[in-house]
Amino acid sequence: MSVLFRSRQQGAQQVKISGLRRFLMFWVHHAQQCIGSLGELARYPFASLMTMAVLGLSLTLPATLYVIVKNTDSIGANWQQASEITLFLRQELSQQEVQTFTKRTELAEEVDSVRLIDKEQGLAEFRQRSGFGEALDTLTDNPLPNVLIVVPREGYRTPAAAEELVRKLSAEREVEQARLDLGWLQRFQAIVNLVRDGFLALALLLCIAVVLIVGNTIRLNISSKRDEIMVMKLVGATDAYIQRPFLYTGIWYGLVGGIITWLATGALLWWLSGAVRNIADLYDSQFRLNGLNLTEMGVVWGLAIGLGLVGSYIAVRKHVSAIEPR
Repeated sequence: MSVLFRSRQQGAQQVKISGLRRFLMFWVHHAQQCIGSLGELARYPFASLMTMAVLGLSLTLPATLYVIVKNTDSIGANWQQASEITLFLRQELSQQEVQTFTKRTELAEEVDSVRLIDKEQGLAEFRQRSGFGEALDTLTDNPLPNVLIVVPREGYRTPAAAEELVRKLSAEREVEQARLDLGWLQRFQAIVNLVRDGFLALALLLCIAVVLIVGNTIRLNISSKRDEIMVMKLVGATDAYIQRPFLYTGIWYGLVGGIITWLATGALLWWLSGAVRNIADLYDSQFRLNGLNLTEMGVVWGLAIGLGLVGSYIAVRKHVSAIEPR
């Protein structure tokens, strides 16, 4: 005898009960139907696990893409070299004025750090790298300006924010010219936006697929219990009462599917972490792939349960009400 009949048979024994007892029995019936729906799944373990695995693996791809987008944003926030601003200071500035301007720039809200390359240091580096030492010795004056290398804070490393900071610094009296290679930033930001948009589109499609898969599975369950549902309605069971075990079945699908998503996402990220570590080492970077934290995993789990519930709700609302005793 299925959970539908067991719960209804027990409920039919109550003839006259108080409001408190009615309230308690309402939740008792819920618990019975919740556990009973789990028992129904256990009767067909292979088919149930297949549906749960499809749900879990369908959510694994958007979860993994989310992790990639999150780590890509982290790379962009810490990619200092691509957002460094080079300030060429005026030749006529004294050393004291250069130092004062350097300290003032360091105190700016948008600035993370400032590195001063004075003209003497710049000439020495140019001499070493260019090989024109003898030619440079003939110069009576140092033609190179003092240079400031400005690194914006994390929130100001996007192309728009960095360009605004360049305009602000260019307006300073001490600055002859400010330069920022926006090409790197713009290309990188375009890639990040493309990955993010692709993630959102794919996540939406896969969520719809999960709802359809769960809905179709619940529809088949309802069809297999058609005669039982007709008898239940003949003895006075409401649609809401009959729908309840199927809704709990959808919740169980989502609950176990969320666990599968967590395990599959963790395994996939573990497999990718070695390749990511090797690439980071080639660039002398300490970057490591960060997976889902507890809050994000809770969101994924809640999403899986919600999609299972939505899919089952759509199915039961359409098909249970369509079954009427003749």
